[in-house]
Amino acid sequence: MSYRPVFISAVFLLLFAVIGSGLVAFTFDSTADRIAENQRRALLKSLNELVPVDRYDNDIFSDILRVRDPELLGSEEPVPVYRARKGGWPVAAVLAVIAPDGYNGSIRLLVAINLDGTLAGVRVVQHRETPGLGDGIEADRSDWILGFAGKSLTNPDKKGWRVKRDGGVFDQFTGATITPRAVVKAVHKALLYFQLHRQKLFEKAPEATDT
Repeated sequence: MSYRPVFISAVFLLLFAVIGSGLVAFTFDSTADRIAENQRRALLKSLNELVPVDRYDNDIFSDILRVRDPELLGSEEPVPVYRARKGGWPVAAVLAVIAPDGYNGSIRLLVAINLDGTLAGVRVVQHRETPGLGDGIEADRSDWILGFAGKSLTNPDKKGWRVKRDGGVFDQFTGATITPRAVVKAVHKALLYFQLHRQKLFEKAPEATDT
């Protein structure tokens, strides 16, 4: 029995595997920068929806502090805080927090808080909530998320920071209470964190952790 055909087939299979792996690696390398840039633009767009460009003159995307508080920020890992300044003076901080108790998992949020402790706004960055029910938290699905603007720890008071079904002031969605409940709780906790760490959040040193 000749082993030559088997050997040739094995060589061809090996060559195809090497070429295929090379093409995958090349494609990944050539698109990685583009994907990163698209993600950066999407994030910057969301940041500018919350804190308009005429309110700050620093590089908000690079002026970052990384902080950690599993209880108030919803993550065991440090999360970024984007700082907006004008003329060197603090304007607002945008906290990338997580609501860990959504209906279908974690909900990632950007919570923008003005220096005086009022909310500049909130946006959902990522979620897996049920389409047609829980996805009403998206700004392009409904105006529900826009209702946070102007709110603070005293407007409403602590009891008011709940959905209406729980005795608070925030609407829930028909057939979906868990999702808005999770978002309201996460935003309230972000405000509490800001109140506790307001001064440190605007320190100049970048990339600090465990505030």
